[in-house]
Amino acid sequence: MKAKKSYGQHFLTNEQTSKKIAYSLLRKDGNTRVLEVGPGKGMLTKYLIEQNLDLKVVEADNDMVVYLSNHYPALIPNIIEMDFIKANMHKVFDDEQFYIIGNFPYNISSQIVFKAINAKELVPEMVGMFQKEMAERIIAKPGSKIYGVISVLTQAHYDGEMLYRIPPGAFNPPPKVDSAVIRLTRKEKYTLDCNEKLFRTVVKMAFNSRRKMMRNTLKALVDDPAVLAGDFFNLRPEQVSVQQFVELTNELEKYVIK
Repeated sequence: MKAKKSYGQHFLTNEQTSKKIAYSLLRKDGNTRVLEVGPGKGMLTKYLIEQNLDLKVVEADNDMVVYLSNHYPALIPNIIEMDFIKANMHKVFDDEQFYIIGNFPYNISSQIVFKAINAKELVPEMVGMFQKEMAERIIAKPGSKIYGVISVLTQAHYDGEMLYRIPPGAFNPPPKVDSAVIRLTRKEKYTLDCNEKLFRTVVKMAFNSRRKMMRNTLKALVDDPAVLAGDFFNLRPEQVSVQQFVELTNELEKYVIK
């Protein structure tokens, strides 16, 4: 089975690495429901199966679905053949919470993260393989040149940590970039003390021109530019923490152009 560029496939071939990733979910609440995204030929799947989990896998490539069905017949009832980005998260485990794990296709990895964030009430933890640069952006801290929209929106609800860096030689075909596995663990208080829709708007608008001061990037959002006159608005967005974005959202809400 050859990897398909259209699906962003790079198959893990290193058994030790595969097993280590598959056992990286902490599952602190003892929940056994796990969804694997993009299982491919099942290098993670077989090590998830041996943990006696309530495992489902979602795979968009029909050839991979056939491969998994032939090699893991007991899994057949739990194979979901579809694009994960289009999946109804509430139907995966009938509105029950579940964990996400996967060697994520790099071409949709950011969309997978945002999909999980949008269903944060259902996803207490996620472990995923990403292109190393993307992994670093997700967990980047304020003040970093790579701290951006995905950093803020993820860290508003999840604590992130780097687990492993994986060289290209662990895959077939080897990607042209290094890879990394990160773990995202939902915060105990994962809802924000602000209008979350407006929070996302403020964050995205602030980073539209990341080299500009906040007063310049946010002036199109408010009906009175005078509210952007304080010293805080001399900052650039990469200098602003998640909590400061929450506080900013609350301050700006009454001035937002309707």
